[in-house]
Amino acid sequence: MKLLYYILFFVIFSSIYYFVICQNVPSSRREQTSILVGTKLYFFGGDTSIGESNEVWYLDLSSSFNVSTPPWHSDVAMPAGYNLGTSCLSPIDNSTVFLVGGRTWIANTADYSYTSLVYKFNSKTSQWTLPNINNFNSSFTTRNEIQAVIDNNGKIFIFGGRDYNNSTKLFYNDMNILDITTMSWSTLIQSQSLLTHTLYTATLLPNGLIVYIGGESGSSLNISLTDMAQSASGSIIASRAAHSAVLTQDGNIIIYGGSALDSSGNYVKIFFDIAVLNTNSWVWFVPIVSGTSAPPLSDHSAALYNNYMILAFGATSTSNFYTNNIYILDIQNYTWVTKTNSVKQTQSNGNSSTDQANNNYSYLYIGIGIGAGVVILTVVSFIIGYFIYKNRHKEEFIATPGTSKNDHIRETHMPTVYTP
Repeated sequence: MKLLYYILFFVIFSSIYYFVICQNVPSSRREQTSILVGTKLYFFGGDTSIGESNEVWYLDLSSSFNVSTPPWHSDVAMPAGYNLGTSCLSPIDNSTVFLVGGRTWIANTADYSYTSLVYKFNSKTSQWTLPNINNFNSSFTTRNEIQAVIDNNGKIFIFGGRDYNNSTKLFYNDMNILDITTMSWSTLIQSQSLLTHTLYTATLLPNGLIVYIGGESGSSLNISLTDMAQSASGSIIASRAAHSAVLTQDGNIIIYGGSALDSSGNYVKIFFDIAVLNTNSWVWFVPIVSGTSAPPLSDHSAALYNNYMILAFGATSTSNFYTNNIYILDIQNYTWVTKTNSVKQTQSNGNSSTDQANNNYSYLYIGIGIGAGVVILTVVSFIIGYFIYKNRHKEEFIATPGTSKNDHIRETHMPTVYTP
């Protein structure tokens, strides 16, 4: 029977191990870029404790999930390690992602690879391409710490940023525009009175205005609005950089976290507050938030899906630079929650065929898991049944004189026969 217990323990442990290793989880990171494609929230690259990552991960938001067990999936890796760049989703097909700027790392080295730094990722086929761009601005080849927006006509707008080449930090105040319909590049030189900017958030409003909030300007930090002669009033918000921002359907920009930096770019403080800018009245306000708050976060990602602001990764303190946790803010009542519901995205930028394909893959994974469980249960049942049968078989048979060691005659209870 001891052998039975050993085998049973081995089978159960193997099945548990099988299911654990099948649940891929990304390592802790910061400075990644992210974009929502239909019901998939993609994350590209990022800085990790062992260097810049070229991994691609996404969260499947099509079903309800708990932050303790996020629905992570890995996709085809990037051509190189990547961080401090920006990404935009094509409004033409709602499936092609453009990664612009950032630091691209040569594999297995500590050097940056300076190319055109515009990558195309097809979320349907998981294919990477490096497009040819007309009239590309050569000074943009080392541009990073930026955030881009894209309009409905397929024009990507990237303001400022800085050139970082390990020896010089050059800040820019130009506006670069990439038209993805013609793959042509143009650069608008701004007035010298306009601040140079980096590590800000950029939000495109429905009226065509771009709101730039926070960021680093040379060696100073500012909360500011760019592209409009409009100042914001209301609550006083601490200056910050490397925070996140999302735009709600009613015209509010919600920002979270960020950090205060010294003149060398080092963290001085990391914030965990929420502030809301009403872009109709241009008034800041700080909402009362309930629930267990997310920790301080900087260099993290944020996206709005239905009524949920989803935060991911980032630095949590001046000494802890990496995390892989997920945090969810319900923006309807400003409550931190640990679980989403299963309501579909009301304004999906994907398409039905892609969503159906995603669901098919989900069903496939579920089917594989159920099938593996059935097989394991069958094996365990067979082993238990076999040993029970062996044990009973051994008890019900006795050896009789004249039989070999391997021959047994079933013991039966016969009536006693008397012979004269």
